[in-house]
Amino acid sequence: MFTIGAFGIIFDELGRVLLCHREDLDVWNLPGGRVDSGEMPTDAVMREVMEESGLEVEVGRLVGVYGKINKDELDFSFICHSNGESPSVVDETSVCQFFEVVNLPINTNPKHVQRIHDSVEPSMQPFFYRQTAPSTQEMLKKMKDKNPGEANRPGKL
Repeated sequence: MFTIGAFGIIFDELGRVLLCHREDLDVWNLPGGRVDSGEMPTDAVMREVMEESGLEVEVGRLVGVYGKINKDELDFSFICHSNGESPSVVDETSVCQFFEVVNLPINTNPKHVQRIHDSVEPSMQPFFYRQTAPSTQEMLKKMKDKNPGEANRPGKL
């Protein structure tokens, strides 16, 4: 049985994308998460964005549906529009911040980086990919191996 996720890609008026820093790991990612039983992905992304950033959003276009190698997971990524309020810190995140698409933190989830880049493509057709980028855990291990003692500092940009 597949698990389903829904993630929001939110841009501010300067074209920067919103990322949330996880509370449990030194990783930046798009706000989002699992779709509950009986819930539509569009409803889930609105709920998850609120839970992780405090922002109320409207769901725009579907950027893509992403599978993962050797996992029964599908993630929907949507362009979402906020009412211009600033994100706030909530229980699941240590900070939410807007970043230029060309200047994302090095410890951004690699799969989310691809989704962000897909969202700025001029095509209005959704992407359908099986993502092969490293997992978050693999990315963190690689960073730690490169810079011992550096990869575990929360909020490091």
